[in-house]
Amino acid sequence: MTSLRRFIVLYRLPLALAMIAAGVYITVAVKHGIWVSWIFFLLAILMVVAHFMIGPITLIQKHVEDGDLEGAQALLNRVKYPNLLYKPVRSAFYMLKSNFSTMSENFEDAEADIRKSIDAGIGDKNVEGGAYLQLGMISYKKGNKKEAYEHLRKAVSLGLPDKDSEASAYLQMCSICGERRDFRGMKQYYMKAKACKPKNEMILSQIKEMDKYISRIPG
Repeated sequence: MTSLRRFIVLYRLPLALAMIAAGVYITVAVKHGIWVSWIFFLLAILMVVAHFMIGPITLIQKHVEDGDLEGAQALLNRVKYPNLLYKPVRSAFYMLKSNFSTMSENFEDAEADIRKSIDAGIGDKNVEGGAYLQLGMISYKKGNKKEAYEHLRKAVSLGLPDKDSEASAYLQMCSICGERRDFRGMKQYYMKAKACKPKNEMILSQIKEMDKYISRIPG
């Protein structure tokens, strides 16, 4: 069943053409054939609409969940007209693209794709918060600390999907405050990061390192 669904999703346009041809043949060759052929025409229209407005996004998500990043990337590349995608689908499409660009350290494309995802409209505030968190991290890596700080603040104000993400945002703002010599803000964000009680080992390690630095700050 999964293979059949995949085949239908990937070959919607050829299948739509085949159905149109079958509909035309039935209309011409069979007496009162239009009473049957309209079903073929309707299915063809639905497949064309699904091809351009939904694309292979459901298949992409399955590849990501299975850890098949190459397969997911190949499906992303099959989308030739992303602006025709239904807005929530377009948002998810650009978010996935930005994740791949981030992994390859192509921060310019990653940032552009995240902005396109936000512009398309993200229905879930936590997901939108995650998008701004990613924007903040990218801005920080690019050296734009002011922009990074604003994105991170917006991320936590919108809400983030889990406590690890929230702690990560606070730690990044803590670092930015430290670079600004804003020790009061640094301590404030450090305490908020600890209060999240993250589980991620890397974040816990960062908190431990920050703890050593915070303990040496007077006041």
